[in-house]
Amino acid sequence: MIMAIALYFTLFWGYEALRVLTSPTYGLEDVWRSQYVFGLGSYFKLQPMGLMKLAAFFGALKLAVALTCAIHIVDRLRHVAGGKANTDVLEAGLIMVVAISVAAAGPAAWTQNSDLLREQVLHLLLAAVAVALCLVERNYSRRAVSPVLASTLPRAEVLSPLR
Repeated sequence: MIMAIALYFTLFWGYEALRVLTSPTYGLEDVWRSQYVFGLGSYFKLQPMGLMKLAAFFGALKLAVALTCAIHIVDRLRHVAGGKANTDVLEAGLIMVVAISVAAAGPAAWTQNSDLLREQVLHLLLAAVAVALCLVERNYSRRAVSPVLASTLPRAEVLSPLR
């Protein structure tokens, strides 16, 4: 499931970032996908050049997220071949997903655009599920790696009100 979420962000956010960064107006011609840029730009009173810089900034951040997710997919494939997967890179990418989604959800909530807000909430939910699964996996791997350490620790008494 973690790998599927990483693949989602790699494909969709990578495509979005490449679309924005290869466009002469940094994706501002697509009004639907750039509403959060216009919303944030109006909040900060940005001029047209400032809007283009903000759109390029978000495009670069989305490309960074896509690359970190792609690195994690390669790391997972290496794990299947016998290595050890490290989820720290994915968690850093997911932190950026949360930051971008929250920044994009603000203008959607201000303008009461439920469709755009729904899209950002989907990204937030996927990031939350991936982080939760990473935490479960990390906890499981710690228990599986150190059973000797766990057996050497003294057991604490369980407090019971019926004693």
